[in-house]
Amino acid sequence: MAANVYASATDGGSGGDSAQTRSGAGVRTAGATIDCPDVGSKLTSVPEQARGEVDKELALLDEQIAKAYQRLSESAQQMRQDPGFAGNAVVNPLKEKRTATLERIAIAVDRVGDRPEGLEAFAACTVQEGNQAPAQGEGQEGAGAGQPGQEQGGTGQEQGNGQGQGANGGQAGNGPVAADFADIKSVQPNVNNPSPQGDASRGSFATDCGVNENGLFNSDNIIAAPGVSNGAHHFHDYVGNQSNNAFASDQELAKAETSCDDQGDKSSYYWPVVRLQNGAQEQDADKPGGGIEGNAGEIVTPKQVTLTFVGNPREKVTAMPRLLRIITGDAKSFVNGPANANASWSCTGFEDRQLKDKYPLCPQGSDVVRTFKFQSCWDGRNIDSANHRTHVAFADAAGTCPSGFRPIPQLVQRIVYDIDAPSLQDGGRTTPLFAVDSFPEQLHKPVTDHGDFINIFDEDLMGEMVDCINDGRECGAGANGGQNPEPTEQPQEEPTKTPEAPQEEPEAPQEEPTKTPEAPQEEPTRTPGAPQGGNDAGKPGDKGDGGDDGKGEAAKPPANKPAPETDSDDASTAPGRAEPEVKATSTAGGGDVAEQGSGSKEASGEESDGLGDSQAVGTATSAAPTPSAPSQTEPQAVGGGGLADTGAQLWPAAAGAVLVIAGFVVLRRVRRGQA
Repeated sequence: MAANVYASATDGGSGGDSAQTRSGAGVRTAGATIDCPDVGSKLTSVPEQARGEVDKELALLDEQIAKAYQRLSESAQQMRQDPGFAGNAVVNPLKEKRTATLERIAIAVDRVGDRPEGLEAFAACTVQEGNQAPAQGEGQEGAGAGQPGQEQGGTGQEQGNGQGQGANGGQAGNGPVAADFADIKSVQPNVNNPSPQGDASRGSFATDCGVNENGLFNSDNIIAAPGVSNGAHHFHDYVGNQSNNAFASDQELAKAETSCDDQGDKSSYYWPVVRLQNGAQEQDADKPGGGIEGNAGEIVTPKQVTLTFVGNPREKVTAMPRLLRIITGDAKSFVNGPANANASWSCTGFEDRQLKDKYPLCPQGSDVVRTFKFQSCWDGRNIDSANHRTHVAFADAAGTCPSGFRPIPQLVQRIVYDIDAPSLQDGGRTTPLFAVDSFPEQLHKPVTDHGDFINIFDEDLMGEMVDCINDGRECGAGANGGQNPEPTEQPQEEPTKTPEAPQEEPEAPQEEPTKTPEAPQEEPTRTPGAPQGGNDAGKPGDKGDGGDDGKGEAAKPPANKPAPETDSDDASTAPGRAEPEVKATSTAGGGDVAEQGSGSKEASGEESDGLGDSQAVGTATSAAPTPSAPSQTEPQAVGGGGLADTGAQLWPAAAGAVLVIAGFVVLRRVRRGQA
């Protein structure tokens, strides 16, 4: 097992400059590779009492490799001038540091158990020429998995070493490269899920914890490197628990805030961020875990994150223990090999095709999808293990857990990104490449993707989850994608309103805007009795009910505009009376139509101020009519007291007044003539 340090003088920056013309961080040496044995994968049995100290020392080994990688980045000139520089100035000092660290690991274990033998053999590192990873590194089985350096997607730009001519190697010069991408349409469908059988647990439980819109990032890893700052050497997105860092205790995690809709879920969900290789300077541009270690560019906030717990196709599931820790995937799988790799990349609309060691090139209109299916079998005893793996396991292809393990709800983590397919032909100059953050020696390879989870569900909610899954139901705050399925009424309501509106608008289009501006104020008090509300309980932006469509107040029409229609006693035929609103008033009243049918405010002795009624009319517009409304509205329209009706009813009196005045004038002139 090796931890390789890649370096290529042919890789330029995001602007396409070659490495020979650049200086400082980001410059990679020509073909130098440092191989160091992976210690963590060998330490599968560490006494519990020594585990904390051992974890810190393992994290220190990673830090030593990262610093050696940075040293190589700064030594391009010396490497060209002195072929022995890498060995003398980088590899030999690295061996000395690793020897001391491995001795401390042996001592820590020896204090409480049997001293591990042969650790000193893991100290030596070697320098190799060439840019190729070890043979076990990238040649994975699975969809779209090519041999190292082979191109998928037909870019035609890459050479056998996967570095390519003209590829920019990512913003920091250490990946990704064009060979890391594949056209999703070139991949054959390859997803096969076992069919549920027997006592299968067929339900699901979804929790909704957002997309890290809070911007909670750090380069710690509380599972793999507790108590170590920058233990991950790359940035993580966090959702759920808001106190997750390397130094958080179990008690602090349990008391933390959570971004999850259901406050009973304080679990921690985290994964390496995705970045665009576009030259953007993020908050960690000049810090460990970020730009210093080759993780550069704009961090992309996910478009959607779904966290779903599913059952077992063979058995009922049992509850997860509180504070259970699970890591899925291998952050070092580019050099460790695919044994623990669990990356899965695809595109919306193509998720029956999954890529394991390539980033997807998605067609226009399709988003990048990143999926993690976590281990679903637990040993029944431990919430963690020395290598953070052996206490949990995957079920086999049929869904059966290994002997001694029991099925638990399986976390399926699906993360969607709105990312355009990069322009591989020009190394991402036109449309930038994208990649996950990684340990510096992992070169941002997609196969290194991984996810982390700490269960901090409260016991009652975990019990609900298990019951839901075992009963075959779909439950949880994130069920149905977190969407509220209630808004189903409005499409039925609007046709009820619109057939009559066109009949009235041609002759008096100015009337309705006069009534509607007041509607939103009254609607909440008038809709409880009308579950068919056209605005779906006041949803903003609903315009299908005769409102002002957001145009503000309309100019009020002249008072004499409706005059030609006053001879008609049939309110349904009066274009200036805005019948749709009046009809809705009758339904919003909750069944008071019969009492209001012939009893206007004038008839009941109440005064109409011309405002309250127009408010009521507008409110009823939003409240949506029922099919029975049309037969009960005409009498209301006559006595409604609205402004249009008032004008229509007063013009005869005004005309009579004019005639009386004219009579007085004529009479006075006659008298003057007689005088």
